[in-house]
Amino acid sequence: MGEQKQIGDPKEMSFWDHLDDLRWTLFRMAIGIFVCMILVFANKSLVFDTIIFAPSNSDFILYRGMCWLGNLLSMPNLCVEPFEGRFQNITVAGQFFAYISTSFWISLVLSFPWIIYQLWLFIRPALYDNERAAATKAFWFSSILFFLGVLVGYLLVFPIAFKFLVTFSVSEAVEEIVTLASYVDVLVMLVLGMGIVFQMPVLILLLSRIGIVNKAFLRKYRRYAIVIILIVVAIVTPTPDPFTMMAASLPLLLLYEFSIYICKQ
Repeated sequence: MGEQKQIGDPKEMSFWDHLDDLRWTLFRMAIGIFVCMILVFANKSLVFDTIIFAPSNSDFILYRGMCWLGNLLSMPNLCVEPFEGRFQNITVAGQFFAYISTSFWISLVLSFPWIIYQLWLFIRPALYDNERAAATKAFWFSSILFFLGVLVGYLLVFPIAFKFLVTFSVSEAVEEIVTLASYVDVLVMLVLGMGIVFQMPVLILLLSRIGIVNKAFLRKYRRYAIVIILIVVAIVTPTPDPFTMMAASLPLLLLYEFSIYICKQ
Protein backbone atom coordinates (compact mmCIF):
# COMPACT_ATOMS: atom_id res chain seq x y z
CA MET A 1 0.00 0.00 0.00
CA GLY A 2 3.03 2.29 0.05
CA GLU A 3 2.70 2.98 3.79
CA GLN A 4 5.76 3.52 5.93
CA LYS A 5 6.77 0.85 8.41
CA GLN A 6 5.77 2.92 11.42
CA ILE A 7 2.14 2.96 10.33
CA GLY A 8 1.99 -0.72 9.40
CA ASP A 9 0.45 -3.53 11.40
CA PRO A 10 2.01 -3.44 14.90
CA LYS A 11 1.74 -7.23 15.08
CA GLU A 12 4.42 -7.44 12.37
CA MET A 13 6.87 -5.51 14.54
CA SER A 14 9.03 -7.15 17.21
CA PHE A 15 9.54 -5.85 20.73
CA TRP A 16 12.85 -4.30 19.68
CA ASP A 17 11.17 -2.58 16.73
CA HIS A 18 8.69 -0.97 19.12
CA LEU A 19 11.50 -0.01 21.46
CA ASP A 20 13.39 1.56 18.58
CA ASP A 21 10.28 3.52 17.55
CA LEU A 22 9.88 4.73 21.13
CA ARG A 23 13.52 5.83 21.23
CA TRP A 24 13.14 7.86 18.05
CA THR A 25 9.84 9.31 19.30
CA LEU A 26 11.52 10.51 22.49
CA PHE A 27 14.45 11.83 20.45
CA ARG A 28 12.15 13.90 18.20
CA MET A 29 10.35 15.22 21.27
CA ALA A 30 13.66 16.27 22.79
CA ILE A 31 14.72 17.98 19.55
CA GLY A 32 11.48 19.98 19.50
CA ILE A 33 11.93 21.05 23.12
CA PHE A 34 15.59 21.93 22.48
CA VAL A 35 14.76 24.11 19.46
CA CYS A 36 12.09 25.98 21.42
CA MET A 37 14.50 26.34 24.33
CA ILE A 38 17.10 27.99 22.10
CA LEU A 39 14.50 30.47 20.83
CA VAL A 40 13.38 31.25 24.38
CA PHE A 41 16.95 31.44 25.66
CA ALA A 42 17.83 34.01 22.98
CA ASN A 43 15.09 36.41 24.15
CA LYS A 44 15.93 37.00 27.80
CA SER A 45 14.35 40.45 28.12
CA LEU A 46 11.10 39.36 26.49
CA VAL A 47 10.90 36.21 28.61
CA PHE A 48 11.55 37.79 32.01
CA ASP A 49 10.63 41.47 31.81
CA THR A 50 7.58 41.07 29.57
CA ILE A 51 6.25 37.63 30.53
CA ILE A 52 7.65 36.19 33.76
CA PHE A 53 7.69 39.36 35.88
CA ALA A 54 4.53 40.94 34.42
CA PRO A 55 2.11 39.46 37.03
CA SER A 56 4.24 40.89 39.85
CA ASN A 57 3.24 44.48 39.00
CA SER A 58 -0.01 46.30 39.60
CA ASP A 59 -0.28 47.28 35.90
CA PHE A 60 -0.79 43.63 34.91
CA ILE A 61 -3.83 43.06 32.71
CA LEU A 62 -5.75 41.20 35.45
CA TYR A 63 -5.37 44.00 37.99
CA ARG A 64 -6.33 46.64 35.44
CA GLY A 65 -9.36 44.57 34.50
CA MET A 66 -10.39 44.19 38.14
CA CYS A 67 -10.08 47.94 38.66
CA TRP A 68 -12.16 48.64 35.56
CA LEU A 69 -14.83 46.23 36.78
CA GLY A 70 -14.70 47.78 40.25
CA ASN A 71 -15.31 51.24 38.83
CA LEU A 72 -18.14 49.90 36.69
CA LEU A 73 -19.85 48.18 39.63
CA SER A 74 -18.99 50.90 42.16
CA MET A 75 -16.78 48.47 44.07
CA PRO A 76 -13.50 50.36 44.59
CA ASN A 77 -12.11 47.52 46.72
CA LEU A 78 -11.48 45.56 43.53
CA CYS A 79 -8.76 48.04 42.58
CA VAL A 80 -5.41 46.90 43.98
CA GLU A 81 -2.97 49.36 45.46
CA PRO A 82 0.05 50.10 43.26
CA PHE A 83 2.87 47.63 43.82
CA GLU A 84 5.95 46.38 42.03
CA GLY A 85 7.60 43.04 42.65
CA ARG A 86 11.26 43.08 43.60
CA PHE A 87 13.25 39.88 43.81
CA GLN A 88 16.55 38.80 45.27
CA ASN A 89 19.11 36.26 44.20
CA ILE A 90 21.07 34.66 47.05
CA THR A 91 23.28 32.19 45.20
CA VAL A 92 26.20 32.74 42.83
CA ALA A 93 24.64 30.92 39.87
CA GLY A 94 21.03 31.46 40.93
CA GLN A 95 20.06 33.80 38.09
CA PHE A 96 21.73 31.64 35.47
CA PHE A 97 20.02 28.44 36.61
CA ALA A 98 16.71 30.28 36.93
CA TYR A 99 17.19 31.39 33.33
CA ILE A 100 17.91 27.82 32.21
CA SER A 101 14.98 26.27 34.08
CA THR A 102 12.55 28.97 32.97
CA SER A 103 13.63 28.55 29.35
CA PHE A 104 13.05 24.81 29.65
CA TRP A 105 9.53 25.10 31.12
CA ILE A 106 8.45 27.71 28.59
CA SER A 107 9.84 25.60 25.74
CA LEU A 108 7.96 22.62 27.15
CA VAL A 109 4.72 24.60 26.94
CA LEU A 110 5.45 25.88 23.44
CA SER A 111 6.39 22.43 22.15
CA PHE A 112 3.36 20.69 23.67
CA PRO A 113 1.58 20.28 20.29
CA TRP A 114 4.77 18.78 18.84
CA ILE A 115 5.02 16.36 21.78
CA ILE A 116 1.37 15.36 21.37
CA TYR A 117 1.90 14.87 17.64
CA GLN A 118 4.88 12.58 18.23
CA LEU A 119 2.86 10.53 20.71
CA TRP A 120 0.12 10.27 18.11
CA LEU A 121 2.58 8.96 15.51
CA PHE A 122 3.82 6.38 18.02
CA ILE A 123 0.44 4.93 18.98
CA ARG A 124 -1.18 5.31 15.56
CA PRO A 125 -0.10 1.88 14.23
CA ALA A 126 -1.92 0.15 17.08
CA LEU A 127 -5.27 1.76 16.23
CA TYR A 128 -7.97 0.82 13.77
CA ASP A 129 -9.11 3.39 11.20
CA ASN A 130 -12.17 4.45 13.20
CA GLU A 131 -10.06 4.73 16.36
CA ARG A 132 -7.49 6.89 14.59
CA ALA A 133 -10.06 9.56 13.74
CA ALA A 134 -11.25 9.74 17.36
CA ALA A 135 -7.68 9.72 18.71
CA THR A 136 -6.65 12.55 16.35
CA LYS A 137 -9.46 14.74 17.66
CA ALA A 138 -8.59 13.82 21.25
CA PHE A 139 -4.92 14.77 20.82
CA TRP A 140 -5.64 18.19 19.33
CA PHE A 141 -8.45 18.74 21.81
CA SER A 142 -5.94 18.01 24.57
CA SER A 143 -3.51 20.60 23.15
CA ILE A 144 -6.17 23.30 23.03
CA LEU A 145 -7.26 22.58 26.60
CA PHE A 146 -3.65 22.61 27.78
CA PHE A 147 -3.02 26.09 26.36
CA LEU A 148 -6.32 27.35 27.78
CA GLY A 149 -5.27 26.04 31.19
CA VAL A 150 -1.86 27.68 30.92
CA LEU A 151 -3.50 31.01 30.03
CA VAL A 152 -5.93 30.75 32.95
CA GLY A 153 -3.07 29.90 35.28
CA TYR A 154 -0.91 32.79 34.03
CA LEU A 155 -3.59 35.46 33.66
CA LEU A 156 -5.77 34.59 36.65
CA VAL A 157 -4.66 32.00 39.20
CA PHE A 158 -0.99 32.94 39.65
CA PRO A 159 -1.48 36.75 39.89
CA ILE A 160 -4.21 36.30 42.51
CA ALA A 161 -2.15 33.81 44.51
CA PHE A 162 1.02 35.91 44.25
CA LYS A 163 -0.70 39.13 45.33
CA PHE A 164 -2.15 37.47 48.41
CA LEU A 165 0.94 35.53 49.44
CA VAL A 166 3.36 38.46 49.21
CA THR A 167 1.02 40.76 51.16
CA PHE A 168 0.15 38.21 53.86
CA SER A 169 2.11 38.67 57.07
CA VAL A 170 2.17 36.78 60.36
CA SER A 171 3.98 39.62 62.12
CA GLU A 172 5.48 43.03 61.37
CA ALA A 173 8.77 41.62 62.63
CA VAL A 174 9.04 39.46 59.50
CA GLU A 175 10.46 41.16 56.42
CA GLU A 176 9.06 39.90 53.11
CA ILE A 177 11.93 38.99 50.79
CA VAL A 178 10.97 37.10 47.63
CA THR A 179 13.76 35.18 45.96
CA LEU A 180 13.89 34.76 42.21
CA ALA A 181 13.92 30.97 42.54
CA SER A 182 10.80 30.83 44.72
CA TYR A 183 8.91 33.17 42.39
CA VAL A 184 9.74 31.10 39.32
CA ASP A 185 8.92 27.84 41.12
CA VAL A 186 5.45 29.02 42.17
CA LEU A 187 4.76 30.46 38.71
CA VAL A 188 5.71 27.20 36.99
CA MET A 189 3.76 25.09 39.49
CA LEU A 190 0.51 27.03 39.15
CA VAL A 191 0.64 27.67 35.40
CA LEU A 192 1.59 24.13 34.40
CA GLY A 193 -0.73 22.80 37.10
CA MET A 194 -3.68 24.55 35.48
CA GLY A 195 -2.62 23.21 32.09
CA ILE A 196 -2.77 19.70 33.55
CA VAL A 197 -6.06 20.33 35.37
CA PHE A 198 -7.61 21.44 32.08
CA GLN A 199 -7.05 17.91 30.78
CA MET A 200 -10.02 16.82 32.91
CA PRO A 201 -12.49 16.70 29.97
CA VAL A 202 -10.09 14.50 27.99
CA LEU A 203 -9.65 12.16 30.95
CA ILE A 204 -13.39 11.95 31.57
CA LEU A 205 -14.02 11.37 27.88
CA LEU A 206 -11.57 8.45 27.88
CA LEU A 207 -13.07 7.02 31.08
CA SER A 208 -16.54 7.26 29.57
CA ARG A 209 -15.35 5.43 26.45
CA ILE A 210 -14.31 2.43 28.53
CA GLY A 211 -17.45 2.55 30.66
CA ILE A 212 -16.04 3.74 34.00
CA VAL A 213 -18.05 6.99 34.17
CA ASN A 214 -21.13 8.38 32.43
CA LYS A 215 -23.29 11.48 32.47
CA ALA A 216 -25.51 10.16 35.26
CA PHE A 217 -22.47 9.49 37.46
CA LEU A 218 -21.01 12.96 36.92
CA ARG A 219 -24.36 14.64 37.55
CA LYS A 220 -24.94 12.60 40.70
CA TYR A 221 -21.62 13.68 42.21
CA ARG A 222 -21.72 17.26 40.89
CA ARG A 223 -22.19 18.75 44.36
CA TYR A 224 -19.15 16.88 45.66
CA ALA A 225 -17.12 18.03 42.67
CA ILE A 226 -18.12 21.64 43.37
CA VAL A 227 -17.03 21.34 46.99
CA ILE A 228 -13.68 19.82 45.95
CA ILE A 229 -13.12 22.55 43.37
CA LEU A 230 -13.86 25.27 45.94
CA ILE A 231 -11.49 23.66 48.44
CA VAL A 232 -8.72 23.46 45.84
CA VAL A 233 -9.26 27.11 44.85
CA ALA A 234 -9.29 28.15 48.52
CA ILE A 235 -5.91 26.45 48.99
CA VAL A 236 -4.36 27.86 45.82
CA THR A 237 -5.82 31.35 46.25
CA PRO A 238 -6.37 31.72 50.00
CA THR A 239 -8.19 35.05 50.05
CA PRO A 240 -11.54 35.99 51.62
CA ASP A 241 -12.48 38.14 48.64
CA PRO A 242 -15.61 36.49 47.12
CA PHE A 243 -14.86 37.98 43.69
CA THR A 244 -11.42 36.38 43.66
CA MET A 245 -12.84 33.03 44.75
CA MET A 246 -15.50 33.19 42.06
CA ALA A 247 -13.04 34.24 39.34
CA ALA A 248 -10.69 31.36 40.15
CA SER A 249 -13.47 28.77 40.61
CA LEU A 250 -15.55 29.60 37.55
CA PRO A 251 -13.15 28.14 34.93
CA LEU A 252 -12.96 24.83 36.80
CA LEU A 253 -16.72 24.66 37.34
CA LEU A 254 -17.31 25.34 33.64
CA LEU A 255 -14.73 22.69 32.83
CA TYR A 256 -16.63 20.13 34.89
CA GLU A 257 -19.92 21.02 33.20
CA PHE A 258 -18.22 20.78 29.82
CA SER A 259 -16.93 17.34 30.80
CA ILE A 260 -20.51 16.25 31.48
CA TYR A 261 -21.60 17.61 28.10
CA ILE A 262 -18.99 15.69 26.10
CA CYS A 263 -19.20 12.55 28.23
CA LYS A 264 -20.58 9.44 26.54
CA GLN A 265 -24.04 8.32 27.73
